[in-house]
Amino acid sequence: MRALIGGSGAPRLVEAPVPEAGPAQVRIKVAAAAVNPFDLAIAAGTVADYGVARRLDSYGLGFDVAGVVDQVGRGAAFEVGEEVIGLVARLELPTKAQAEYVVLDASAVTRAPRGRTAVEASTIPLNALTAWQALDRAGAGQGRTLLVTGAAGAVGGYLVELAALRGARVVAVAGAADEELVRGFGAEWFVPRGDDLAESVRALVPGGVDAVVDAAVLGLAALDAVRDGGAFVALSAGVAPVGLRGIDVATVFFRADAGQLAEVVRLVEAGRVTLRVAGTYPLEKAADAHARMAAGGLRGRLVLIP
Repeated sequence: MRALIGGSGAPRLVEAPVPEAGPAQVRIKVAAAAVNPFDLAIAAGTVADYGVARRLDSYGLGFDVAGVVDQVGRGAAFEVGEEVIGLVARLELPTKAQAEYVVLDASAVTRAPRGRTAVEASTIPLNALTAWQALDRAGAGQGRTLLVTGAAGAVGGYLVELAALRGARVVAVAGAADEELVRGFGAEWFVPRGDDLAESVRALVPGGVDAVVDAAVLGLAALDAVRDGGAFVALSAGVAPVGLRGIDVATVFFRADAGQLAEVVRLVEAGRVTLRVAGTYPLEKAADAHARMAAGGLRGRLVLIP
């Protein structure tokens, strides 16, 4: 099969063996695989610098998959022909989701949302699960105030929508041109990127917000907007600030969870969560997709199609 690997500076398309599903696993014939910023670090070979993977000659690329089950291992509760989505959470596999086939544990897979294309569905797993798990860690719930930086981005949009659905009161930070967008996601307040963040947030929420999820990696500027004893959640390795003023600082790194993913699918089908596709590329044009993502300014995810 054709598969994308990285580790030497750019994504490379190679021929690789078709993987076989083991016990409690399924093999998926890939219909679409989203591209995430983390793919760029893996392709560039810098992922080991962050202490989240060993330094290897190459790594498989791709975390998000939408496709059709074509092989079922013993004990996996799926059937051949089912349309599914899933998350590849392990970093050091030789091939991953950006390939013609991928094998996943059944616990990382759920049915695809009805009424959505595979391209749209492939944008769900990594970003939605990151947001879901970050909100859990931040304690975002009914009546709680939450600051979301990078609110117009792919993860940021999920953060705002899912937090609002939990009853949290959201302060969204994004470029001025994105105010209407993030308010549409459910943000109660908006602070333009570039303003004095802490002072602007504290003017809206006296004393500071209960928590922040720092998708834009603003660090100490975002921490200063949090009340004493609040919570700060970072989403990237090695960027979390010191927990000043008794603030609980944590880093959330995505994990596969079919139950959580199924809940997001239910919300998508109910029209309560927005899926955004910025563009599509064939596997052989992956380098172009990486260059477009590196240029920034995307609203949604780029998707590769085998």
